[in-house]
Formats: sequence, C-alpha cells, structure tokens
Amino acid sequence: MISFIWYLIIGGILGWLAGVILGKDIPGGIIGNIIAGIVGSWIGSMVLGNWGWRVSDFYVFPALIGAIVLIFIVSLILKGMRKAT
Repeated sequence: MISFIWYLIIGGILGWLAGVILGKDIPGGIIGNIIAGIVGSWIGSMVLGNWGWRVSDFYVFPALIGAIVLIFIVSLILKGMRKAT
C-alpha cells in the first residue's frame, strides 16, 4: 500500500514538473499531474529504457522526458480541438 502511495506522489511530482518546464497547464489539476507522470514514465521507459536516478519504480530522466512529450502532445490536441469549435 505504501509503494502505491509513493507511486502516486512521484507520478504527480513528475507530471507537475513537466508542466512547469513546458509552461503548460495540465487538464485535470492534481489528477492530471498524476496521470501525466505515470503515463509519461511508462512512455519514457519504453522509448528511452531505464537509466538515471531511480525513485520508487520511476527512473527520473526517462519518466520526466516521457511526461514532457505526453503533455506537449495533449496540449497540441486540445489546442486543435478548441480551434475546431
């Protein structure tokens, strides 16, 4: 149970940090940060592998890069949807 809580906390921090780096708001607030961090870490690990610092099942650099890419793509999609309406 504690590892799951750490998973959510670290995922939220990575998602928030990726949003700060990009200067973009993540839809969904805290829940959006957690989702972006967790999904971004999965994407980053699949593409970049496991390297760098490890914090609670997250390899920080691939996870952060994956979260940045995910937030960038989501922001482009949302921007396109706003222009279409």
